[in-house]
Amino acid sequence: MRKTIISILLAGVSILNYAQTQSGVYQSVVAADGSGNYKTIQEAVDAAPEKQTKPWLIFVKNGSYEEQVVIPKEKPYIHLIGQDKNKTIIHLSLNVGGKPTGKESEAVLPYWEVSVHNPSSPVYKREGSVVMIKAPHFYTENISYINDWGVLAENGPQALAMKSFADCASFNNCIFRSWQDTWQTSPNDAHRHYVKNCRIEGAIDYFYGGGDVLVENSTFYNTRSGAILTAPCQKDAKWGYVFKNCIVDGNEAAANVKRWGVKFGRPWRNSPKAVFINTTLNIPINPEGWTDMGTIPALFAEYNTCDAKGNPIDLSRRKTEYQYKDRSTGEQVKGTSRTTISKEEADKYTYENIISATDGWNPRKMMQQMDAPRDLAYQGGKFSWNAVKGAAGYIIYDGENIVGFTTTDTSFPVSKINYTLKVCAVNPYGALGKIEVLRK
Repeated sequence: MRKTIISILLAGVSILNYAQTQSGVYQSVVAADGSGNYKTIQEAVDAAPEKQTKPWLIFVKNGSYEEQVVIPKEKPYIHLIGQDKNKTIIHLSLNVGGKPTGKESEAVLPYWEVSVHNPSSPVYKREGSVVMIKAPHFYTENISYINDWGVLAENGPQALAMKSFADCASFNNCIFRSWQDTWQTSPNDAHRHYVKNCRIEGAIDYFYGGGDVLVENSTFYNTRSGAILTAPCQKDAKWGYVFKNCIVDGNEAAANVKRWGVKFGRPWRNSPKAVFINTTLNIPINPEGWTDMGTIPALFAEYNTCDAKGNPIDLSRRKTEYQYKDRSTGEQVKGTSRTTISKEEADKYTYENIISATDGWNPRKMMQQMDAPRDLAYQGGKFSWNAVKGAAGYIIYDGENIVGFTTTDTSFPVSKINYTLKVCAVNPYGALGKIEVLRK
């Protein structure tokens, strides 16, 4: 029944009535309705060549893709570009050993969550994840990554939506949803991630792992009281987890500080680091801010945390003392961490220092939106527009339906207009530009 609902609602954005078209700037196009080169994302990844030294662009049309996706280590530079983050959905019911409770099969979802359907046959896989990134230089945008088990069961065990275990991984304008352990970053502290304009949802340690990771302009959405955002485990990372200009939000339960309240994180292993800079709290959090786990943090701190109205948050009750039980000796180990950093220190947590310092890696360049094409016209069955400087190609739409792709051509044959013609430019990395609409 739920699959039927998904199909009906996604039909409005399918292109079943169009012939298969060329992929233009993209090496391959994935479409669940069969209108692309492949019907599943894994098929497109499997067809990509090994040992690439430049981006291999895979475009994914709106649709529900119920599958596990693995980017093998032999396939670097995969760029996975979705059409619309709310309608291009990679999802699966996957966990590391929990059994169905019945709650998930009884769930009745609102229309905006129809992408997540009944996980009546969960997949049990130790250390599994809906998506696993093993190759460096992975880039993605405009896609929802959802673990159905976590969203519907609202319970453990681990149910990862994303596992990114490689250097130079970047994510823009994506959604990540589960409950426990939504996203695990690389245990290799030499690995860097850059995350921008994303929404990450969960309840327990839902952004965890190692590496130097910069997250900017993103929202962390908490789904229960007592939620814990992060569980870092860095050992040798210079910066650790850095969250800049982010929002902490959540449902009514998460906002209930009188019960437990949300906390920023807890130290998983080694000597972890996590710093929140210019954070906006849309919901109140536990005054302690942090909690204990399995080690002593090297640095768990904040700078310039404000409420939703821009008022500074009182940090005087933040946790400074930590303790844990040593598994080998059984002894209680105690230590401390600062709760704040100065402006001078905060100013050093820059994109250039964290992301680009060692080799000039520049994922922001991949994310740059091209300008919208201008002077759109339709005459004699031909849709045309002016070239956008620097564009590697264009995507042509009729409403939300994609009717074609071009590279350098600035016109495309359209025999019939069902909705409204639109076009956007694509940059050399596959990222979508601003869409322009043909005015009648």
